[in-house]
Amino acid sequence: MGQKKLQRFEEITHFPNVLIYPEDISGKWAQHFGNDNLLTLELACGKGEYTIGLAKLFPERNFIGVDIKGNRIWKGAKTALEEKLSNVAFLRIQIDQLDRYFAGKEVQEIWITFPDPFLRASKAKKRLTHARFFHIYQRLLAPGGNIHLKTDSPELYTFTREMIEENHCRLLKDLPDIYAGPVDKVLDIKTFYEKQHLEAGKTIYYLQFVLPGDLPSLPGKKSKEQVISS
Repeated sequence: MGQKKLQRFEEITHFPNVLIYPEDISGKWAQHFGNDNLLTLELACGKGEYTIGLAKLFPERNFIGVDIKGNRIWKGAKTALEEKLSNVAFLRIQIDQLDRYFAGKEVQEIWITFPDPFLRASKAKKRLTHARFFHIYQRLLAPGGNIHLKTDSPELYTFTREMIEENHCRLLKDLPDIYAGPVDKVLDIKTFYEKQHLEAGKTIYYLQFVLPGDLPSLPGKKSKEQVISS
């Protein structure tokens, strides 16, 4: 590991807005922020550009960027500290462990911005819009909580549309090209990778949807009703 990465890993351990595998934080995010404002997560946040951008647009809400890569989180956390954004935090964990760090219905909104699309079929379960992640998100989200996806991957866009349909989600917005027309200010926030994608002439896709009250059981797993009756 390079010296710069080591230095950044050490620095974020002292940042007040970075939590690294925190213990006993579930259900206590209002205490962390000092208010009970609505809570939004950005998953696979990278350098946190979207977390920062949303926090500036909506100072009355709280935002948490989630990623495992501390070297990237460092950038967003440092920016938030320098700009005195008290409604921003960063959480360094594995995303499939989200429900260890948030109580049921504690989150109002989830953004997934330019995640790894894991294009190989054998890696499909790692996609952040796979049904197994929907089950995690459903435990965290308040009723009616929105999920947003921005991606440059046509494969992930198509896959997510299929997941939305198969899991009986309510599709709110489907933009096969965000920049084909007028762009909402929330969608006009650009990450480091999005800028690169646009310079390369790539299309940017967007989906906004709501999970149903009851998700279909995952393949190979029994529903609660099946467990009770067995």
